Amino acid sequence: MVKADLKEKENLEKQISPKKVIIPALIGISGVAGLLYFQVKDSDLSFSVIRFSYITVLFLFVAVLLMALRDIGYMWRFRILAENKVTWRQAFRVIMLWEFASAVSPSAIGGTSVAVVFVHKEGISVGKSTAIVMATSFLDEMYFLIMFPLAVFIAGADTLFSIGDSSGLNFANEFFYFAVTGYLIKFVYILFISYGLFVNPHIIKKVVLRIFGIKPLRRWRKEARRAGLDIIKNSEELKKKSFGFWFKAGLATFISWTSRYWVVNAIFVAFFAMKSNHFLLFARQLVMWVMMLVSPTPGGSGFSEYIFSEYLKDFMPPAAGIAVITAFVWRLLTYYPYLTAGVIIGPRWIRDKFGKSKNVSKKS
Repeated sequence: MVKADLKEKENLEKQISPKKVIIPALIGISGVAGLLYFQVKDSDLSFSVIRFSYITVLFLFVAVLLMALRDIGYMWRFRILAENKVTWRQAFRVIMLWEFASAVSPSAIGGTSVAVVFVHKEGISVGKSTAIVMATSFLDEMYFLIMFPLAVFIAGADTLFSIGDSSGLNFANEFFYFAVTGYLIKFVYILFISYGLFVNPHIIKKVVLRIFGIKPLRRWRKEARRAGLDIIKNSEELKKKSFGFWFKAGLATFISWTSRYWVVNAIFVAFFAMKSNHFLLFARQLVMWVMMLVSPTPGGSGFSEYIFSEYLKDFMPPAAGIAVITAFVWRLLTYYPYLTAGVIIGPRWIRDKFGKSKNVSKKS
């Protein structure tokens, strides 16, 4: 048992290794450098269009507060789904590790597979951990499925997808293509999650068994088999949850994602004194996040900066390189903090959690 614990500890250390931050960081920085080079090679980079004043400091601070509110919303939702059986400190650890795993994985994959382990190691059964992770995914995807068409309806499809000289709602527009592809992926995924959670939880059991067949997770394979009935039981419990339960979980989801989108609005007010078109900017960010789902790079590195600098450039002064620099500031606030948090929290968390397992094994 001790050898198995040590082996699984080593496998998980590789899965969320601090070394994994190097690849997305290099891709992101290289992408920014490349975009900046091509935008300013025939002109000079000018910072004169950016406003630097106390308003800049104030709204950058507001952007940081919005990111904090985003994480608080996530932690609150996690505690709701866990029926308050975890502390705020435990919720913070799980969310930071989950975000780190997502930041070093391709956008379409995210950190869901290892999130079950993070939740389970905080004292929750595998079956309930799986139900919590699946419910979290369900709520996240429902936010996008509802808000995306709502944003398109309110802002107008042609306005939403017309950037500079590009055409609006047609497949000749690369932005429209990315958005539709990402939305279809999310739609198919939410169908699976909804079917598994509320109609046939047995299919989730099968998927879980496959997930726990992956090398870093094999330690819990036998427990995963025994957790099959637990998954079904928790699925039945989720179906019986009151309207108030789902309303609070949905409200936490709304607060979390909406706060994250308003970070860009705060950055634009800080740098460009933006006073109008805030909903359109919000709507384009919603579309932008759907686009980022098709990115094959870890955390959307490189691709995210490109989409931001191109898709939101109409809201910035037409100066060479400014859009790319703003994109980099945005990523500094919304992406790199999770890489840093993972590097700080991850190794200690693995040592503490697997250390406890090791001690228990020795006593047994």
